[in-house]
Amino acid sequence: MMNKFDKERLDAMGRDAMSRVEEIVNATKLNDLLHRKEEEDKKKNCILWVLAIIGAVAAVAGIAYAVYRFFTPDYLEDFEDDFDDDFDDDFFEDEKEEKKAPEKTEEA
Repeated sequence: MMNKFDKERLDAMGRDAMSRVEEIVNATKLNDLLHRKEEEDKKKNCILWVLAIIGAVAAVAGIAYAVYRFFTPDYLEDFEDDFDDDFDDDFFEDEKEEKKAPEKTEEA
């Protein structure tokens, strides 16, 4: 039979084993949490890279468009200005002639 000393020794070994098992379980849980965190970080990092690349492409495209607009002459604007000037001159000359004609008949 077991004496008191053996029982205490077994109890101490049992407690020691249980504490080790608890440590292993806690370490496993902690390890799982760390791996989940790493996976989430990888996903976030991937999304950030994709967004950064899209932003860089959009910025380059915007700059290229601005340079294109700056260096390309606007031919239509020049054409509209010439057309408007000719049209306005003709219209106002006709009005001036109509107004001047009656004035000359009244003076004579």
